[in-house]
Amino acid sequence: MKISMKIDAQSFDYLACTVFAPVYPVIAGQILEKTRITQGTCLDIGCGGGYLGLALVQATDLLVLFLDESEEMLDLVRRRIAENGLEDRTDTLRGDVTDIGLQDDTVDLAVSRGSVFFWEDCTRAFREIYRVLAPGGMAYIGGGFGSAPLLEAIAQKMKVRNHGSDEWYEKVERNLSPDTRSRFKTALKAAEISYYSIIHNNEEGLWIIIEKRTSLPNQQLLDK
Repeated sequence: MKISMKIDAQSFDYLACTVFAPVYPVIAGQILEKTRITQGTCLDIGCGGGYLGLALVQATDLLVLFLDESEEMLDLVRRRIAENGLEDRTDTLRGDVTDIGLQDDTVDLAVSRGSVFFWEDCTRAFREIYRVLAPGGMAYIGGGFGSAPLLEAIAQKMKVRNHGSDEWYEKVERNLSPDTRSRFKTALKAAEISYYSIIHNNEEGLWIIIEKRTSLPNQQLLDK
């Protein structure tokens, strides 16, 4: 995953497995409710420590591939996979979201939480994700915290960690802003992706749902 900033893997993972831990099962549930994809191959893009992908493994029969540019992050994922005895339903793949090392039409469900805000070329990334989606496959990409109360609880914890600063929450507001939604829509259009919906609300956050339909005549754009 090519990103526009360097991430400290250990610090990022510590926050993910402590402060942010409650959000992953909730988001996994929202993904499954909206896509209804519970079998086949799932690709967790910019997976970090693998928490979203692992929540999906535990709630479905999916085979989950964890993609990240950082070998250090993937080492953390492999350790977590081993701790949970999930080696037969998971694998890791080092790579960039703009050049995914998978064949065309091989992924039933692609997911990514938080990573998209750091992608340098969203158009190219969306086009590449669409390439690997199987006919009938879907992608669920964006950012959020599961619910408004979860976001508020996390914001309070981050404020304490940051000695009273609201900098973290202000960054979240920028990421989940109408300007960001507009930027994603422009990138989707440039990538020539015809069918997608955008979820943007205070409860779920900002998410793009892309569908690779097997027939095109009745496609339409949805923006919620």
